[in-house]
Amino acid sequence: MNQQLEQELIKIIKSDLWMIGILKIVRDLRLNDCWVGAGFIRNKIWDEKHGKNRTELNDIDVIHFDKSNSTKQYDSQIESKLRIANPNLNWSVKNQSRMNIRNGHEQYTDSNEAISFWPETATSIAVKLDFKNQIKYIAPYGLEDLFNLLVIPTPKFDLTIYNERIEKKRWKEKWNKLEIKTGYNTCIKHS
Repeated sequence: MNQQLEQELIKIIKSDLWMIGILKIVRDLRLNDCWVGAGFIRNKIWDEKHGKNRTELNDIDVIHFDKSNSTKQYDSQIESKLRIANPNLNWSVKNQSRMNIRNGHEQYTDSNEAISFWPETATSIAVKLDFKNQIKYIAPYGLEDLFNLLVIPTPKFDLTIYNERIEKKRWKEKWNKLEIKTGYNTCIKHS
């Protein structure tokens, strides 16, 4: 891993009290292999790189990995606890031990492997706050694409669905410095 980018990621998150507050709420649930990821991290870094204030999130993606209780009902119970802790946020909880079924894959071994199947390398990143108040992260494809404003499909995600997602998200309108690959070798350059 690139230590300079790792330090920058940690510094950016530590300086954002809103993010730290969310990470504390999630940490205090004491869930197994639990992280906050996707747009929570991606948008923050892209906002920083574009000199923007916080871009509104659709939801806060909380993932965990627990084979002992992989029901949707359990995730709903966790969401209810999170709504009690902060009712102003749209919480989305997904136990990654069952996501392989939805995605038609073999059983994942942990959250890190599960997020390697997410659509973009810049989205396949998650963070948590441990009980020593240290920020930890997982990033199966590293941090380079995220910090270099590159939107690249992960090798494990369907390109047709990826391209539909890119069109629907309209990220270039929010972050014009992004370089978006529409396939494994083609890019939409800066505007």
